[in-house]
Amino acid sequence: MASSKATRVEDYLQELSTERREVIASVRDLINRHLPDGYVETMASGMISWVIPLSRYPVTYNKQPLPYVALAAQKNNYALYLMGAYMNAEDDGSLREAYKTAGKRLDMGKSCLRFRHREDLLDEAIERLIASTPVDETIRRYEASRTRT
Repeated sequence: MASSKATRVEDYLQELSTERREVIASVRDLINRHLPDGYVETMASGMISWVIPLSRYPVTYNKQPLPYVALAAQKNNYALYLMGAYMNAEDDGSLREAYKTAGKRLDMGKSCLRFRHREDLLDEAIERLIASTPVDETIRRYEASRTRT
């Protein structure tokens, strides 16, 4: 499944095969255990997403909640979108170094970490990255990215 029209996380999970549901549920649990207060789990762009709700920060360029993390079962892999790594070079570097040190292959673009199997994820590095950025810091980074010099 490349994208879902589900509006609830539970419905999204039910669309997946048992094997894919187990992988997504496991990563979802990891995220929820380490997510700082203030982010909200929802469905956005066909993926499970953790966002800053508009009630907390309504001044976004597209009138949508600010994304922090997203998780999807794609056609040929799984995708974990890590805006913390995208918005902060130090976080990105730490994640890349953790994979290098562990001897694991990292398949990552600017924010999208792709993996084929659950064991491909380096849990401790993902946990640290997710836990490291409170809502106020994500907002600060977002605002700094929108400032024109």
